[in-house]
Amino acid sequence: MKISTKLLMLGCIPALTFAGNALSAQSKDPVVDNIVKFETDSSQLRQMAHELFDEIGPRLVGTPEMQKAGDWAVAKYKSWGIDARLEKWGDWRGWQRGISHIDMVSPRVKTLEGTQLAWSPGTGKKTVTAEVVILPDVADSNAFKAWLPSVKGKFVMISMNQPTGRSDENWRDYGTKEEIEKNKQERTKAAAAWRERIRKTGYTMGVVTGTLPHALEEAGAAGIVTCTWSAGFGVDKIFEANTKKVPTVDIGLEDYTLLFRLIESGEKPVLAIHTESKELGPMPTFNVIGEIKGTEKPNEYIILSAHFDSWDGGTGATDNGTGTLTMMEAMRLLKKFYPNPKRTILIGDWSSEEEGLNGSRAFVEDHPEIVKNIQAVFNQDNGTGRVVNMSGQGFLNSYDYLTRWLSHVPSYIRDSIKTTFPGAPGRGGSDFASFVAAGAPAFSLGSLSWDYGVYTWHTNRDTYDKIVFDEVEKNAILTAILAYEASEDPQTTSREKSVLLDRRTGQPEKWPEPVKPNRHGGF
Repeated sequence: MKISTKLLMLGCIPALTFAGNALSAQSKDPVVDNIVKFETDSSQLRQMAHELFDEIGPRLVGTPEMQKAGDWAVAKYKSWGIDARLEKWGDWRGWQRGISHIDMVSPRVKTLEGTQLAWSPGTGKKTVTAEVVILPDVADSNAFKAWLPSVKGKFVMISMNQPTGRSDENWRDYGTKEEIEKNKQERTKAAAAWRERIRKTGYTMGVVTGTLPHALEEAGAAGIVTCTWSAGFGVDKIFEANTKKVPTVDIGLEDYTLLFRLIESGEKPVLAIHTESKELGPMPTFNVIGEIKGTEKPNEYIILSAHFDSWDGGTGATDNGTGTLTMMEAMRLLKKFYPNPKRTILIGDWSSEEEGLNGSRAFVEDHPEIVKNIQAVFNQDNGTGRVVNMSGQGFLNSYDYLTRWLSHVPSYIRDSIKTTFPGAPGRGGSDFASFVAAGAPAFSLGSLSWDYGVYTWHTNRDTYDKIVFDEVEKNAILTAILAYEASEDPQTTSREKSVLLDRRTGQPEKWPEPVKPNRHGGF
């Protein structure tokens, strides 16, 4: 099957002609025109972002903040006249983050930038003061076992020492060709050497399943110190701890490399760490489901999809707060200007996406009667940028209906979107893949980067101030119009699948299969 890539063009008028002037491109459809005008004049995105990110904060699955956010979303939908509910699908290890204070108290005093990782044990009400050491470069696992008893009562640094704290972009902007190449080689060499250092311990360093932190805590370490640098100024990825008894903290690159240099020069730096957290036992996991009932075909469905949960190093503003707000705002617009849709329009705010698409997988498993009658799913989950790409996800005839619906979207939005048909089915990455695996036409609204991968994706800097609201407004308009057109379409979308071929071997490839959700996680 030939794969075609097409840029939806405006015609003879450049897209930039319409930038900042949405009303200059009137359609012949009052619903579309009202959606565009109302969102442009009366967006609630900033207020909702403040309430969700500033007042409630991050939404780690199993935390009280996630429950509070769910209640907030249901109340918000109901205030717009949209039926909504929390739909429980399992439970998760309950945990609540408290304070994190990390100080170097010797050879000089300095407060360090860092935080405990998700689900980390705390230090209680006390501060633990201890020397910090670097994971050694041993000959083999036997040598590591011989060294292990020496960690008793000490903090252990288990991440590599980055040769530079400057981003690749910064090197490209200012470095000479020779300097850039030298830096690249040094980083590659350092990373390979550290991987080898870990390998020789006989343990592993995976984000979720790494065995090294547990071995160190069992040997009596006071705590684990990491630095998961995100390759940009001041940004670290903040994931979860692999310890059960002692704290695991992430320290920013600038301070982590300071400690590393001090130790390598013969100093014995001492840290004072005070972290508080609470284990809460099993906590319910749920999806937030909102519904505008269809009038002519109520048993056929359009689903607006975004994951609601986040990691908790920042506030989950762009992963996936902006996706959540895009879909919520689209529902608000639809309820106001299209209150009696032909088909039922659902919104799914999924939980535990970050741990493996669990909320959407549970919904697919629990609602076969909905999945078999899906007209379309629209999912957004990669940052604050305007939508710039859509794939047909391997559905053979997706070109016919997606381009038909997109043709009604104002050109100042539509012209930015590159479409690929029929594309290939998503096998993970975000919640649309849960529906694609079940054979339902589900599509990812892929956003412009805005340095998402480096600066906000899973980082300590994923906060309100990184949102580009003008772009999120465009995405809300786009989503609302796509949902409206999909609902109005007299034709039911085709689910015929394209023939998949492995690009390397040329052999037939199977369509992805549904994956069972983890309904009892984190324990």
